[in-house]
This record gives sequence, C-alpha cells and structure tokens, in this order.
Amino acid sequence: MRSPQQLLAGVVMAELTGKTLFEKIWLAHEVMRDEDGQSLLYIDRNLIHEGSRNPFQVLAAKNIPVRRPDRTFATPDHYAPTTGRSLDSIDGPERLDMVVSLQRNTQQAGITMFGLDDARHGISHVVGPEQGLSLPGMTIVCGDSHTSTHGALGALAFGVGASEVAHVLATQTIWQRMPSTMRVCIDGVLQLGVCAKDVALALIAKIGSAGATGFVIEYTGSTVAAMSMEARLTLCNLSIEAGARAGIIAPDEVTFAYVADKPYAPKGIEFEQHLTRWRDLFSDSNAVYGAEVFLDASAIGPMVTWGNSVEDGLAITENVPDPALVADVTRRAVHEQSLQYMALTPGQALSSVKIDYVFIGSCTNGRLEDLQTAADIIQHKKISSHVRAIVVPGSGTVKAQAESLGLDRIFLEAGCEWREPACSMCLSTNGDMVPAGLRCASTSNRNFVGRQGPGSRTHLVSPAMAAAAALAGHLVDVRAYL
Repeated sequence: MRSPQQLLAGVVMAELTGKTLFEKIWLAHEVMRDEDGQSLLYIDRNLIHEGSRNPFQVLAAKNIPVRRPDRTFATPDHYAPTTGRSLDSIDGPERLDMVVSLQRNTQQAGITMFGLDDARHGISHVVGPEQGLSLPGMTIVCGDSHTSTHGALGALAFGVGASEVAHVLATQTIWQRMPSTMRVCIDGVLQLGVCAKDVALALIAKIGSAGATGFVIEYTGSTVAAMSMEARLTLCNLSIEAGARAGIIAPDEVTFAYVADKPYAPKGIEFEQHLTRWRDLFSDSNAVYGAEVFLDASAIGPMVTWGNSVEDGLAITENVPDPALVADVTRRAVHEQSLQYMALTPGQALSSVKIDYVFIGSCTNGRLEDLQTAADIIQHKKISSHVRAIVVPGSGTVKAQAESLGLDRIFLEAGCEWREPACSMCLSTNGDMVPAGLRCASTSNRNFVGRQGPGSRTHLVSPAMAAAAALAGHLVDVRAYL
C-alpha cells in the first residue's frame, strides 16, 4: 500500500503530466484497479461472431444471462460463404454449427444480429463503423485481433480471447492491464499510387512485427490528418501486426462527418451533445509517450511482402533480400526458411514474381474506397489469363454501394469473380483458398505459412497493387498503370 506522501506525489505528477488520448479513454472507463495493477474496464460495445459459441456455453452452464444485449451486436463473418447466402455452402459441420449457434444464442439473448439474410451482413470490423456502432471515445471489444480497426474513429478497441468474451457478455466489463502509448507520427505527402496499406506495411517493416508490443499506437501527423476515414480504418487494422494492443487516431472533422449519417449514430440534439464531448478527445500537448516513431510519408513506395511475416515488406522497386547479409544467426535462419517456402531467390526483382491468384477484400481492404481504387486500375482491361482474381466486399452495404456504382461490372468484365461478403480467402474458408505451391497477391492482413491455404504463398499488397498484379500476371509497380 502506498503512503500518503507517495499518493500526494502521484497526484502532483498527474497534474503536471498530460494524458494521451488512449489514457483518457481508459481512465474514463476504469471501474476499479486491483492491487496488482489490473483495471476493470467498462465496455461500451461488444461485437461478436460465430467464434462466440463457447462463451455462450459457459454462460448457459452457469445460468448467467447476457448483461447488456443492447450493447452487443453480432454478425457471422469468419465462416460465412461467399458463393451464396445458404448455410449449405459452409464448409464442414463444425463451422456450420458455429454459425447456427450464433443465430440461436443471439435470438435467445435478445442481441441484434446481422445474419446471412440481412442486407447489412458482413465482416465485424467493416459493419461496426459503417453502421455507427463504433463511435469516438468508446471502448470496443470483439473476439478477433483486428478489432484494432475501430480505433480509427477515436475509440479504444482491442481483440479478446474466448474466456474474456464470456466475461464481457456476463458483466459488460473486462480485466486488463494498462499498456503504454506509442506515438507514430507520419508527415508528408504520399506518392502517387501509395495508400494507407503501404504506410502500414512500411511502418511494420521499420519497427518489426513485435515493435509495438506492450503499446497502444496513436497515429498522428499531417499524412494521417489527410487520410479518409476508410484509409484510417486500414491503418488501425494493421496495428496488431506490429504487436500493438490497439491503434487509435484522435477524432476530427473527418471523423464527425463520417459518423453523422450512420444508422446507429446519435441524431439531432443528441449528436450535437456527443460532438461537444468528442471534440475533447485528443492527447494533451504535455502527454508523455512510452515511445515515438517518425515516418516520412513521401519516402514510402508501393509495398509488397516477400516472406512469412508482415514485417517482411519492401517497396516493389526493390529485390528479394539475401539472408547471407543478415548478421543475426537466428534471424538469418528465419529468412532462409521464408525464401525456401516462398520459392524466391535472393536478389530476384520483386516485380518479376509471377502470381496465380489475387484476393481483394478482408477487414483490411474490403471497403468501398478499396474496391473503387482497384476498379480504377482494372477498368476497360482484362486480367492475365493465368490469374484467378476474387473480389469480396467487406459487407452487404459495401456490396450494394459498389454495385450502384457499377464496380461489379468492371470486375466481372475484366475476368474477376464478384462474391458475397465474408472473411473469405483471408483465412481460407469455404473453398476460398490458394492451392499449395501457388502464389497470391492479397489485400488481407497476414502472410504466415498456410494462412491462405496449406502450402499457399501470400504477398500482402494494397488494392491498387493487387489490381495491377492481376493485369500483369506478376507483382508490378502500380504506377505503371497510373
């Protein structure tokens, strides 16, 4: 127990030291803090998918009701089929049961679910923001690591495990240990053909896939301020791939304009009242950060990964690295294994790597802006004859918007497949996978061994780069098509 003198010193220090945006949201939701330093946080929004079957079983076994069904929203996304809306298209009885269980459990608990037959159905991290379920200042959790996406709206959003999902369902709270804040300042004007996905891959290449472990990343700088909301969602989505607990961006006029017309967002006087509070959501000028990273946006080129970690990223103009030049023995061995698995040769030009598949979609790059960017590249052209390109909108809302703009026709006329919303090829479900030994230019978020199917080889790229690769039949600098 701290002495009165220590407590007083802490109060004085707190008054002298400002708070980061993350710290402000955390402290505003802290119900209590136990002796070992863990905080019990109140959760504003709980997003669930079919992976919640076991947590519901835990509650049922103890006869515990869902504490706040009105603050919980569901959508089946991981195992939802993309070739139709029928449950018959789901691969395997186990996955089918998970989707069916979600429907049953949400009905019994009185939880709103955007099911396969709902026009709003889609990936949790696409549906949440576009429906206005994700708002500035909120605490948001979901049983999925890429919940960090929602931080783009100025929310504290992070993924949780199955036992934690059960705890939130039962209590609307969660125990967490407070991380530190890493400020990532990105300044400068992006080059033609460079987007948020490239910025995120460049950051992870710089600090490593564990570079932000123990931190919440706060993105700042002129480049971030100039980004659209959909670009910011992509940036925060990939925070987890840098090892961060979450990513967050202070809300501004771009945020407020995006939120204003969303279905579940507050309206009228209530919106104005919220807006007054939201305008105070920023880091103090004298806030103390645990770490700081600076990026020159103008120096970032169109990126592509070459190995089996998201940190294995280079500009498309570069060559496959030589493991022999890596001093650390352990790291050198990892690079050698990656090149063997990816069937790449040291010194090989990345732009010479032939691809077999293209996947445009996922919670990283399945939004309307992403599809528009890809369609702009592909329009009036045909994809390479040996390439199979699959385009999967992130939600039914995105799909309808894209079709109203004729994007579906652009993709279909070019030779691409136009699918129903789901996680799809990002995690290789329901037959949406890359066969062993074949190579995919993918707009998803992970490239580890077998992620897109056993023996598959994944190169992470932006939507524009994926579209260009589909046309060329190999990894290529998208600027050649601009």
